[in-house]
Amino acid sequence: MEDRHSVNSPRRILSFSKRRRATVSFLDQDDRTYSGFGPKTSEVYGFVGSITTVVATGIFLVWAYVPERCLNAIGIYYYPSRYWALAVPAYAMVTLVLALVFYIGLNFMSTPSPTSLNKMFDEFTREASSYSPEGDDRPIEPISDISIDKINALMFNDVN
Repeated sequence: MEDRHSVNSPRRILSFSKRRRATVSFLDQDDRTYSGFGPKTSEVYGFVGSITTVVATGIFLVWAYVPERCLNAIGIYYYPSRYWALAVPAYAMVTLVLALVFYIGLNFMSTPSPTSLNKMFDEFTREASSYSPEGDDRPIEPISDISIDKINALMFNDVN
């Protein structure tokens, strides 16, 4: 039998027991009620969801494409208008396209203009320090942004 204080999975969360040994506990919501026999709850929900999707799609296609006299012949008299078979998918697609256009437009509106200095400087900008000790005791320079003058000189001047 496995010792309850052993670590056997990299996905477990480390905790300490009364004996100060490392123990782990990794229980999902589904695993807390899972007894080890049969399918997990998430597996059952996934299976039921996939079957429901297939059945609903089949019913939608039968309602949309089978003629009215055939539906009446098998005893189905009450169903929504066939208008909705085209209207709902069309409305959904138009809503999706408009949401995408709105999202792209919102991003364009929140982007600074090309001439704005906000593209080069913000609250996290760090200027290089001017202090530079001489000799062998030079520390590593702190992290800083490279100035635009140095970048332009390196990229656009003829370096021979």
